Amino acid sequence: MSVVLTGTEDHPQARIVLSAALEAGPSHAYLFHGPAGTGKRTVARAFAAELLAEGADDPDAVRLRVSHGSHPDLTWVRPSGAHVMRVEDVDGPVVSAATRTPFEASRRVFVLERVDTMNDEVANRLLKTLEEPASFVHLILLTEALGRVLETVVSRCQPVRFEPLPAARIAAALEAEGVETERAQACAGLALGNAARARLLASEEGEELRREVEAFTSAALSGEPGETWRPLLERAEKRRAAAEETVAAEAAARLEIEPKGRERKAIERELEEAAKRDGRRARTEVLDLALTLTGLTFRDLVCLASEAPDAVLASDRASALAGHVRGRDPRRLREAAERCEDVRQALELNVSEDLALSALGLRLAALAGSPG
Repeated sequence: MSVVLTGTEDHPQARIVLSAALEAGPSHAYLFHGPAGTGKRTVARAFAAELLAEGADDPDAVRLRVSHGSHPDLTWVRPSGAHVMRVEDVDGPVVSAATRTPFEASRRVFVLERVDTMNDEVANRLLKTLEEPASFVHLILLTEALGRVLETVVSRCQPVRFEPLPAARIAAALEAEGVETERAQACAGLALGNAARARLLASEEGEELRREVEAFTSAALSGEPGETWRPLLERAEKRRAAAEETVAAEAAARLEIEPKGRERKAIERELEEAAKRDGRRARTEVLDLALTLTGLTFRDLVCLASEAPDAVLASDRASALAGHVRGRDPRRLREAAERCEDVRQALELNVSEDLALSALGLRLAALAGSPG
């Protein structure tokens, strides 16, 4: 009887490939690809649990330890940079570790997140491990942007596709959690298949972010953007500080039980870096979502200007959006949406955020600030 891994219920290709692997024997490397929020991490952990539990005296205990992240033969790697994976992220934790036999299972499993952030140097360092791993080594690579993953990496992995979750399914889940129907449907649409993002948008914090984005776009459409982008930066900064505080609190609790000495200092430095890293990511996530929502607002305006109201994603704001459409050129609205995506991608290159957002406001105003 084939195993149906947790999280693959909505992903038939992943379910077929991974179930077959557990029955007939797994490949040495898999590349899980698909939109954010579709369950790749959940499935990677479930798959790793089954790989490590095989042959164990108490497989359920192994699965429990994997779920808690405490199994010694599971290594989980996240890029240490906000937008880049560094050589040190893979050198010791993966490349060197993959040459050593398992601690207690018959296998070692390595999960690497966001492999699209690898540059040539990192990929080359990992290449031999991907090409000729030890028989006990299995790698699971995750990405939300398959097109950005280096071909040298893609070609050495078995691809496993994760489809965007249907908006109707996400909306139904939100409604079951008590979100009002119209709001649930809008948040599900705006999330573009990402259930986690939909849940955030349906929260009070998400509603506040949507209002700030609406203020930014409305000001641009009026031709006077001013500094309406500033609340978005302030929100991102608050998220960064909160993320750092969370890691700092966890670090303080851990350091309490560590004896003084050189090892404690090394752990302290590592935890400080982790706090900064998590803070940078949290800040980036807020700005990424804000710019995505801004672009989707102009996309919805294009739909309304093209007389396709049923295609509007922010259905709970359709009436307000309709007030901005009259007399505007759909082509210029479409270009405005494209500029939002350009800036979103540019922020990954560590450009000045305030200058980028200020320039975007002016550009949007020039494109769509006055009806044609």
